[in-house]
Amino acid sequence: MFPNYKNRRPLGLGFPQPRRLWALLVWAAASNANAMEHVAFERDGATLQLEGRAVVESQDGGLLFMTRDAVLWAVQADEITRRTDDQAPFSYFDRDETAAAALRELPDGFRVHRTSHYIICYNTSRAYAQWCGALYERLYRGFSNYWKRRNFRLHDPEMPLVAFVFADKASYARYARTELGETGAGAIIGYYSLKTNRVNMYDLTGVDGLRSRSNSGSSTAHINRVLSRPEAASTVATIVHEATHQLAFNCGLHQRYADIPIWLSEGMAVFFETPDLSSSKGWRTIGGVNRQRLLRFRRYLRTRPADSLETLLRDTTRFHNGETALDAYAEAWALNYYLIQRHRQAFVGYLHDLAQKKPVFQDQPDVRLAEFRHAFGQDLQSLDRDFIRFMRGVN
Repeated sequence: MFPNYKNRRPLGLGFPQPRRLWALLVWAAASNANAMEHVAFERDGATLQLEGRAVVESQDGGLLFMTRDAVLWAVQADEITRRTDDQAPFSYFDRDETAAAALRELPDGFRVHRTSHYIICYNTSRAYAQWCGALYERLYRGFSNYWKRRNFRLHDPEMPLVAFVFADKASYARYARTELGETGAGAIIGYYSLKTNRVNMYDLTGVDGLRSRSNSGSSTAHINRVLSRPEAASTVATIVHEATHQLAFNCGLHQRYADIPIWLSEGMAVFFETPDLSSSKGWRTIGGVNRQRLLRFRRYLRTRPADSLETLLRDTTRFHNGETALDAYAEAWALNYYLIQRHRQAFVGYLHDLAQKKPVFQDQPDVRLAEFRHAFGQDLQSLDRDFIRFMRGVN
């Protein structure tokens, strides 16, 4: 476990467009976490009712509340008008209830494709939904087997995993605007939402540069032809990247709204995303060298500052700056790749410790740095030199 650091502060529960940050100093775990609860609250002139359980409760009565479809709600204490609980224990929706709840949030015309672990809601072709489902299931098996072989015991998701697949970019952007904003919805082709626990994307066979060269039709063979071309590699990687986030937050690797270091969560998603264009299905490789990220990292090495590793570990600034984000993602992938290859046992131990983190609390930068040193040694400079040597030798 991590050392018992005291300088840890509560994380404001600001979802993508927060009503306001929760001005709270002390948080306590919800006292009756196993009971089914009912919460009614007023927001923007409307009365909303939720059924589920409190994940975290503040001292003033505010809630981080999970509904039965695994959506997280931040409810302020002054919004709540009624709160009751049942004798029955909390339970997630079953597969039919999950599908029905998801469809209620979507425009008319969406249908459902089910796989062993996924509920895919789509209004594009059934063949494309099936292609996505097969890709997700291959990732699920590969992800589970990968960590099992490295002695990290994952668990199956407690609920079906949900993905929304829109027919085109415009309809996807209209839906995504609430969470990503106008600019983000237009620029990002898919994303995993920590709030809703869903992956959202659109039919990538219509991406500019792919549709014009594709033949008409929507068969699985046609989809494979379109998405196995080199120019489609980054779009296929995006699907896998976001689905990896969803798996990590539902199989015991990460806790939703815990303070998981961004270099780890994003670098690991890149680690799993590498497409395999020799496969007729577009992707199958886990942990292969990501050539695009490797080239970017080696270019970054020409001007890489001496404190680059420390700034990557301490905070998220470089990931949110348009001028440094691509280099930060490349270094995050490289660091995950290096640690898995050279410090596997320590890396798995570090993951186990991170998995115990509770939602809402945000670590100070010095704590993140201390946690990394606790796992991998106090001498960051020595580790950084070995990291660079190793990555220069990767082929």
